[in-house]
Amino acid sequence: MYISPEQQLWGGETAKAVDNFPVSGEPVPVPVIRWLGRIKGTAAAVNGELGLLDADVAQRVARAGFEVAEGKHDDQFPVDVFQTGSGTSSNMNANEVIAELAGDEAHPNDHVNMGQSSNDVFPSAVHLAAVAETQDRLLPALERLTGSLAAKSKEFANLVKAGRTHMMDAVPVTLGQEFGGYSAQIRLGRDRVQAAIPRVAQIPLGGTATGTGLNTHPEFAARIRAKIAEDTGVPVDGPADPFEAQGNRDALVELSGALKVVAVSLTKIANDLVLMGSGPRTGLAELHLPELQKGSSIMPGKVNPVIPEVVLQVAAQVIGNDVAISIAGTQGNFELNVRVPVIARNLLGSIAILSSAAALLAEKCVDGLEPNEEALTRHAESTPAIATALNPFIGYDLGTEIVQEAVASERTIREVAVEKGVDEETLDKALDLKAMAEGSKPPSS
Repeated sequence: MYISPEQQLWGGETAKAVDNFPVSGEPVPVPVIRWLGRIKGTAAAVNGELGLLDADVAQRVARAGFEVAEGKHDDQFPVDVFQTGSGTSSNMNANEVIAELAGDEAHPNDHVNMGQSSNDVFPSAVHLAAVAETQDRLLPALERLTGSLAAKSKEFANLVKAGRTHMMDAVPVTLGQEFGGYSAQIRLGRDRVQAAIPRVAQIPLGGTATGTGLNTHPEFAARIRAKIAEDTGVPVDGPADPFEAQGNRDALVELSGALKVVAVSLTKIANDLVLMGSGPRTGLAELHLPELQKGSSIMPGKVNPVIPEVVLQVAAQVIGNDVAISIAGTQGNFELNVRVPVIARNLLGSIAILSSAAALLAEKCVDGLEPNEEALTRHAESTPAIATALNPFIGYDLGTEIVQEAVASERTIREVAVEKGVDEETLDKALDLKAMAEGSKPPSS
């Protein structure tokens, strides 16, 4: 968005950064900017309480910082996300904007940045943005998807189908069992993400330049953390060690790894839905996916699995983002990681698109799935693997012979088994498809 010179609140350091980094045209993620504003507004209030900042200046700076936190000045942060690796340019951008909003005698460095350094404030904003976005957007979306899949598991509990391993026919399962597995996948993924939050919530604020806390009041960081937690409900904690917190971004790498696992799970689920919905005549056609839009500009009546395809693309992007984050995480040489902006870009991006994809998959796909019971039954009865249930009665070798002949002659397992001398009573006991799916063992005699 173009901002005229008359509308610009930023100053010379921001202008230099805009000129120096014309890379992507993509600014720092908005949640990070807003958390910078909240941290600086809270810092001003605390410095006022500690008697380090004139009360009037502190009040004006705090008010300006909170305006940034509320999103009132998002357009005043034009610095490209690919910038100084510590986020110094965005920190200076925030200092200049807040000082301008605060009015006369408010100085970007002396007042707005009092007790702070880009090295501790910018990563703190990234951490808090990641925690808040994860809690507010991603975890509810995953919970929604888990519930949707669990509901289908109950709905499909009695629908027997052919199991498949190695993409080949296997012993029967129920469609409900498959969806129960999907629900558990997402629930476990949610748990992994949740487990990373306490470490992401440990912020390096108070370490200033190198983790020593130079030029910061001893109570400064703790007071800010307490106020932020009280005002926002977002968990925020001090570092386990100030030098660990300053020198690396391992907690963000950990969270990204958990997001990657969710992306892997979504890939598996979405691929299965695509395969089960394939057809309608020449595929598996075991599920009817919701018809959302035309699937072809040339083939009339064609419908594509558009939501699973979106989910698969999102998952690929999240996995790619994790690679970039992992590489950036290795760049914590000595007292400072200097790849924080790219970590912020990719991590906040992953959280955002995973949240949207999970919600879309639940609402526009899973909720509207309908089973093709005829195809499910036909496939369950046709899989040669049902001969496995005959093993306790006739042995593996005769079972193999029956399967091979059934496949070669395109007859059923039952037909060939009768021909091989297996009595009907035994077949009735052994070839109970629902019992097979439930893991029930037929009597041995």
